[in-house]
Amino acid sequence: MRHITGDPDRPPARVAVSLTDYITGLYAAFGISMALIHRDRTGEGQVVDANLMESAFSFMEPHISAFDQLGYVANRSGSRLPGVAPNGLFKTRDGRDLQIAASGTPVFRRLCRVMGREEWVTDSRFATGRARGQNQEVLEQMVQDWVGRHDLLFLEAELAAADVPATRIFTMADVFRDPHYAARETVARVAHPALGLLAMAAPAPRLSQSPGEIRWPGRAIGADTREILMQKAGYDEEQVRSLIADGTISVAAPD
Repeated sequence: MRHITGDPDRPPARVAVSLTDYITGLYAAFGISMALIHRDRTGEGQVVDANLMESAFSFMEPHISAFDQLGYVANRSGSRLPGVAPNGLFKTRDGRDLQIAASGTPVFRRLCRVMGREEWVTDSRFATGRARGQNQEVLEQMVQDWVGRHDLLFLEAELAAADVPATRIFTMADVFRDPHYAARETVARVAHPALGLLAMAAPAPRLSQSPGEIRWPGRAIGADTREILMQKAGYDEEQVRSLIADGTISVAAPD
């Protein structure tokens, strides 16, 4: 995944979150769910093996067969989707990044209409998806020329009205003031003993009959140590006190 992430003229970039850890956690959860269904049907348990390497590798699906059959080694392509155009990031007049995905012919026609460039629809360089892919650099520069003459809010409104898939690249500040995120309550507010109401991501996916909830935002280190040692591991109070006294464990004060 890292080999294909970033710009083609630069070293591989990284996603600024622990993406592979998240992917593996999701696969593990799905694996446990499937194992529980299997247990309910057969009475048999099984091992769920979810590891970082294979979880990340599964996201390389199209590039695996391409190498096997064609010897093609996928490389970094920046914000572009190679051979699929127009589909990438464009810089607005006010310096924001706007993603436009208009590679399908019906959508491309709508984009041309909103840009006032309907003649592009019959231009042999852009008339088909294959032709647009072959002339990607020229076409996307022409789209950039149009985008660069307008501000983000104007472009978002015009493209939405024309039914052309497009979105700003959201910063966290954008998320916090966006009406759609607010209406969905995607940012949850959870009581924290020291910080007051703490913003966190609401549970996803949402279930209609058994929705998830955030019970606490994370407890102090050692807050559950005493309970786990005494209730789960069979330690008595004297043993716990001894471990605390010699520095083996730390027990936080209750919230």
